[in-house]
Amino acid sequence: MARKKENIEDNSIKMKELTKAEEQVMQVIWNIGQGFANEIMAAFPEPKPAYNTVLSIIKILENKGFVKHETFCRAHRYSPAISKEDYSQRYLGSVVERYFNNSYLDLVSAFAKKENFSIEELEEMKKAIDEAITAEKK
Repeated sequence: MARKKENIEDNSIKMKELTKAEEQVMQVIWNIGQGFANEIMAAFPEPKPAYNTVLSIIKILENKGFVKHETFCRAHRYSPAISKEDYSQRYLGSVVERYFNNSYLDLVSAFAKKENFSIEELEEMKKAIDEAITAEKK
């Protein structure tokens, strides 16, 4: 029987998932750490999105609680309100809950059946699992 992930309730508002466009903006903000709108725009790869589109998405991200800002005169410097790692963990937990019956074992089993892993990749995964087991036993 698959071991199910415990639902851990915290006092924060349930995190919303990012749309593709929001995720693209967040990736840039996570990569640069913080920046003014022109710095965020400069960090986008070509072809760059429209400046007004990026500003609109940043406002949406602020409303969702992903981005915060500091004001300097009339300019805002934006930074992540949540780390990439924290979002990734919460998002993965949501996927596991919705699509894999809240079981990480079911996720790994489904993934392992569909992918063609090299021996080196399988050994690295086994090492990571062994390290997690050792840490959990402490």
